[in-house]
Amino acid sequence: MNYLAKIREQKPLIHNITNIVVANFSANGLLALGASPAMANAPEEAAEMASHADALVLNIGTCTEDQVKAMLIAGMAANEKGIPVILDPVAIGATKFRTDAVMQILTELDITVIRGNIGEIAFLGETDARMKGADALMDKVEPEIAVYAAKKYNSIVTATGKTDIITDGSNYTLCNNGSSMLPNITGTGCLLTAVVGAFCSVTEDYYEASIQAVSSYGVAAQLASEKSNGPGSFLSIFMDELYRLTEAAVQQSAKLHEYNCKGVGSNDR
Repeated sequence: MNYLAKIREQKPLIHNITNIVVANFSANGLLALGASPAMANAPEEAAEMASHADALVLNIGTCTEDQVKAMLIAGMAANEKGIPVILDPVAIGATKFRTDAVMQILTELDITVIRGNIGEIAFLGETDARMKGADALMDKVEPEIAVYAAKKYNSIVTATGKTDIITDGSNYTLCNNGSSMLPNITGTGCLLTAVVGAFCSVTEDYYEASIQAVSSYGVAAQLASEKSNGPGSFLSIFMDELYRLTEAAVQQSAKLHEYNCKGVGSNDR
C-alpha cells in the first residue's frame, strides 16, 4: 500500500504539540509531504484540536508544565477518538523533569509509536545511555533493546541513527537510508517524528507506516545530499525532495532488511 500517495490525497491534519525550536521546520516539512499541520500547545484547546486531527504528535524538546498538561489532555482525546499518538522523548534522561514527563505520558496514554534517537530508545530500553543535550553519546543500539522497549510500552518503536530500527516487538526492520548531513540541521529527528505521524494517520498498520515513513524520509535526505553543498542548501533542497518524493523513488532506493525477533525469516525489501 502506497501511504505517501494516501497522504497527498487525504491531506490529514497532524496535531503537533512540539518544541519551539522545530515548530516552523516541522510544519513546513509536513506541508511539503502533503499533510496539514496544526501547531497548538495551549491546554485550553488541546482536546478540541485533537478531536479534529488525524494523528497527534507529542514532542517534549522544550516542554513546560503547561505543555505537558496539554499533551495529556490532547492524548486522552486522541485515545478516545482512536487516532494514532506519536511520542518523541527528546533527551529523556537528561533531567528529572523531562524524564518524569515522558513516563507520565507513557503511563497515562496509549502511545502508538515512540520515535527517538538511539540514546533515547536505549534509555527506555533500560540501557545506560548518558545524554548530551538532545543527542546520545552512544553510536548504536542493538535491535534487542528496541524490541524490549516496544514490548514494555506496547508501542511501535523507531530508533534512528546510522542504521534505523523499527520494531513492533515481534519483528524488526533495519533501514540504512539517510544522509550524514541530517545531524547538521536542528530538528531533523523531530520532523521525522511528525512525518511518522502523517504516515500513521492514513492506515491502521502502524508498523508498516513507520517503516515507510523512515525509508521515505531517508531517501529524500539522500537525494538532497547529492545536490547540496552544505547545511544551508541541504535544508532547502530537502524540503523540495520531500515535496517531489515519489513511491517509485523510494522503492528504488530504500535499503530495508526485515527480521523476525526469533532470528528467522529475514529478507530484503
